[in-house]
Amino acid sequence: MDEINLKSILLYLDRILHYQLFKINDTDVTISSLLIFIILFAALMFLSKLASNLLEKHVLTKMMVDTSSRYRYRQITYYILMTFSILFSLQFIGIDLSGLAVIFGLLSVGIGFGLQNVTSNFISGIILLFEQPIKVGDRVTVNDTLGEIVEINMRSTTITTLQNVSIIVPNSDFISSQVVNWSHRDPKIRLEVDVGVSYNSDLDMVLKVMKEVALEHKNILKNPEPEVLHRGFGDSAWDMQLRAWIDSPEGQFRIISDLNCAIVRKFRENNIEIPFPQRDLHVRSSIAVPLGIESAAAKEISVAADRTRQEG
Repeated sequence: MDEINLKSILLYLDRILHYQLFKINDTDVTISSLLIFIILFAALMFLSKLASNLLEKHVLTKMMVDTSSRYRYRQITYYILMTFSILFSLQFIGIDLSGLAVIFGLLSVGIGFGLQNVTSNFISGIILLFEQPIKVGDRVTVNDTLGEIVEINMRSTTITTLQNVSIIVPNSDFISSQVVNWSHRDPKIRLEVDVGVSYNSDLDMVLKVMKEVALEHKNILKNPEPEVLHRGFGDSAWDMQLRAWIDSPEGQFRIISDLNCAIVRKFRENNIEIPFPQRDLHVRSSIAVPLGIESAAAKEISVAADRTRQEG
């Protein structure tokens, strides 16, 4: 009896596993073939990830390739291996992919079901890896948010802000929107520090002191040389600006703070005043109203009040 039940269970399972779900290119796709595809694809995906990581750690690192290029080659290798994994897994279960027509057919079906954004982000991610308008390690500003790119994935890019907050940005935003890349090509940036100086100050001393502040800071480049400009005449001060270059946007706000503090100290040492905003208030005495005009106006107001009370 038990043997009969076991046979019936096995026959039932066999019917379930060989149940036809759909056809692709005259090939029956059953539950068993679908399970084989999932298991094989998962194993190949794991091997693809492992191979790309080994390429980065044991080959590219020894070749002294920079960090952003290592990440780029690793991701490209991973995508290529993933593509071959999909093709091999489908061929293994008997699906013939002549000219990749089936893949594009499945992609069009996916787009029809609302995967336009996923497809757009995936293609944008490939463009980012090959064209490299942004790279891992770049400092960028996206939607008024400043941060460093730490990872470029198939669908999205991860940015870590200065507050150590991770922001996930869809890849298509980097293609279709304006992005400020502080590290693109030449990472040097120019800092600008504005300060108002009293009209009573020695202008030559001001120019000298502000330039000394820049030259004494360890992170300020000597070439290009820092410069101090007189930008104009304010209400109560000369508008001065210190311009200085640093080799990387990293730490720019701390350096600006250092320059501001140094300017305050140097100005005090040399008796240079940073004036407070001044406003002159002129108070005019009231104009006397002739007595006749005042009496007539008062009379009109009184008559209007009496008329209002009567109507009420």
